[in-house]
Amino acid sequence: MLRKILPFIFFIILFWGCNKSNPTGSSNTNNPLTTINGWTLVWSDEFNYNGLPDSTKWTYDVGNGGWGNSELEYYTRARLKNARVVDSVLIIEADSENYNGSNYTSARLVSIGTGNWTYGRFEVRAKIPFGTGTWPAIWMLPTQWTYGNGGWPDNGEIDIMEHVGYDPEVIHASIHCDNSNATNTIRINDATAAFHVYAMEWSPDTINIFVDSTKYFTYVNNHGGYQWWPFDKDFHFLLNIAVGGSWGGLHGVDPKIFPQQMVVDYVRAYKKAD
Repeated sequence: MLRKILPFIFFIILFWGCNKSNPTGSSNTNNPLTTINGWTLVWSDEFNYNGLPDSTKWTYDVGNGGWGNSELEYYTRARLKNARVVDSVLIIEADSENYNGSNYTSARLVSIGTGNWTYGRFEVRAKIPFGTGTWPAIWMLPTQWTYGNGGWPDNGEIDIMEHVGYDPEVIHASIHCDNSNATNTIRINDATAAFHVYAMEWSPDTINIFVDSTKYFTYVNNHGGYQWWPFDKDFHFLLNIAVGGSWGGLHGVDPKIFPQQMVVDYVRAYKKAD
């Protein structure tokens, strides 16, 4: 009898131990695959440490107003309450509090100067926040603003994932440039409850955006100049939760939902293998 139940006991102990050591439900490993499907890993943060985000990989956009988006949060710098790594995940947290003249705080992490790429595959495995007034984003901006008026949208923007809390479980992918604001959506019924891989594959001719293995957005280079395709120079990551704003706040902000978190398992950048 003991011989028969020993495997079962071992299974229960193993199952309990695995869940205890990984309470977030993330799939983080110390050694991600360096080559997958013709792509070679060139940069990543697996968040296998504790404390503030790795300063050799991340900096912060700091301030309020959302750079023209009328957002309500103040983006803080190196503040554990708003950006921290614990249990092998990055937590970006938006909270309701009075801070530097704003009623909310959050964090906006950027890889500028530490992670900049022209073309590649980019992956972020994340679980996003919920509730009216939240506006999480995984996106990219140019590292050098050299086209047109030297500003936005002339130099481009790539939105790998956006979600507005008043329209739950609808994931948006978009590009913005002088002559186009192409966008598409996909419904992910557990986007705020489970981790998903938000990914982009970017080449000189196309930008494709995915959730997990499902491609739902494509933008094609029509070779009409930077007005249609400013996506031929280095871009960098941004990860943030906005509160309210011109889009996220269209239906107001529910103050009872805070704090809200975007939980990030990993961030990875790949180049085409030689």
